Amino acid sequence: MKTLITYFSAERRTTAKIAKELASMIDADIFEIVPEEPYTAADMRWPNPLARCNREKIGNKDVPVAGKIENFDEYELVIVAFPIWYGAAPNVVNTFCKGYDWSGKKIAAFATSGGSGIGKTAEKLKPFVTGGEVLDAILVHSVTEVKDWLDKLIK
Repeated sequence: MKTLITYFSAERRTTAKIAKELASMIDADIFEIVPEEPYTAADMRWPNPLARCNREKIGNKDVPVAGKIENFDEYELVIVAFPIWYGAAPNVVNTFCKGYDWSGKKIAAFATSGGSGIGKTAEKLKPFVTGGEVLDAILVHSVTEVKDWLDKLIK
């Protein structure tokens, strides 16, 4: 099954580290989701109600993404990875997802700890991956957790 791992990583780069290790382990292609306007440390300071991350989430704003996957139609399984924000994917991930045709694809999501639990992340991702089948979402702390979960999920 041709697999793509897409990921957005914040300041600590935890998600990037796990996504890259997983891609190597399962021989998957990888794509980093990067906002056109990069986040600064102040943008991510969620305790500040005026921080960019809060304004985007509360305002349900699209966050333009730099770059595009040209051969997206080739993938059968797409793993979407991100730090959890408010029990869901950051808006930049949702905007990324809206830019593709997910028809016939299986989608699995993993999140690294941000400050909230996984909640209904899989359910909240569905409107952004129309036509695809969202398998599940999991909150992880290591690549081993993701690999074990993925092995069970796609058997």
